[in-house]
Amino acid sequence: MSHNSFGHLFRITTFGESHGLALGVVVDGCPPGLELTEGEIQSFLDKRRPGQSRFTTQRQEPDAVKILSGVFTDPAGRQVTTGTPIALLIENTDQRSKDYGEIAEKYRPGHADYAYDAKYGIRDYRGGGRSSARETAARVAAGAVARKVVAGVSIRGALVQIGPHKIERARFDWNEVDRNPLFCPDAEAAKLWADYLDGVRKAGSSIGAVVEIVAEGAPAGWGAPIYGKLDADLASAFMSINAVKGVEIGAGFGAAELSGEANADEMRAGNDGRPIFLSNQAGGVLGGISTGQPIVARFAVKPTSSILTPRRTVDRHGDDTEIVTKGRHDPCVGIRAVPVGEAMMAIVLADHFLRHRGQVG
Repeated sequence: MSHNSFGHLFRITTFGESHGLALGVVVDGCPPGLELTEGEIQSFLDKRRPGQSRFTTQRQEPDAVKILSGVFTDPAGRQVTTGTPIALLIENTDQRSKDYGEIAEKYRPGHADYAYDAKYGIRDYRGGGRSSARETAARVAAGAVARKVVAGVSIRGALVQIGPHKIERARFDWNEVDRNPLFCPDAEAAKLWADYLDGVRKAGSSIGAVVEIVAEGAPAGWGAPIYGKLDADLASAFMSINAVKGVEIGAGFGAAELSGEANADEMRAGNDGRPIFLSNQAGGVLGGISTGQPIVARFAVKPTSSILTPRRTVDRHGDDTEIVTKGRHDPCVGIRAVPVGEAMMAIVLADHFLRHRGQVG
């Protein structure tokens, strides 16, 4: 299976399966001399870790990261990157493969089971193997390294919609995101969502969500026109996340409803010689290049395909059947996609920072 790498100058390669011995990532292209410890990486993995609330899968994984290479203790006692590939390992400790025994011959509707079998002639039915959201733990670990490369950039994510329920933008508060298990920036919406998700969970069903990622502090000039666009790479990064089915930058699909006057981000002269934008419909990217405004992206996450409600399907032999997926699953996988989205934003920005640095010398 190829295509397990992402990025150019800052490049990650992930490996491992949901029910294998471990997951991991090799980060190549990280500059030397950056302080990096397992504890710093762990803080981001803990945000994505399963089993922390009733709204996520109850699989109990510590997601403890180990740095295998690429870091050295310097004479001052600091653990710093060496400029060589950084290998990170996360062991699986709570696999329950027996939960999937009954579906070994059946394809789960909405899942990648059939597509994998059609392509490779074999599939890992134990949680989906590489198609499992478990793979994203490796991305979050890599994202922690990427944040070191773009240390001056603030990257934050939030859940802005669950099912039909959206946040109220007037109540948007970044401080609220860390006060509830839903990464919701709207305290009132978080309470409504909790009750709503309890009903979804008790019904053995699932629901989709929308995640918003905002990066502030990236200067103007990152990205390239046509085939190296910053927003194109962001779209590719977010679409590569398991269960993501749509991406928008700035106003996104809402731009189709705007007039030219409303969509244009007007500018006035700033005191530092750089323009001040009066709006940000472009989401901080114009012509594929950053403008210095906040980079704003959103992506839609589909409902978890593994549900208790019987669904019609076929088996590997082409016979009609029904399927019920047992085991431990997220009623809304979009919740834990928030730190994954942050990580992918960081990875793309680190890559484009290094590309831009290579251009300007």
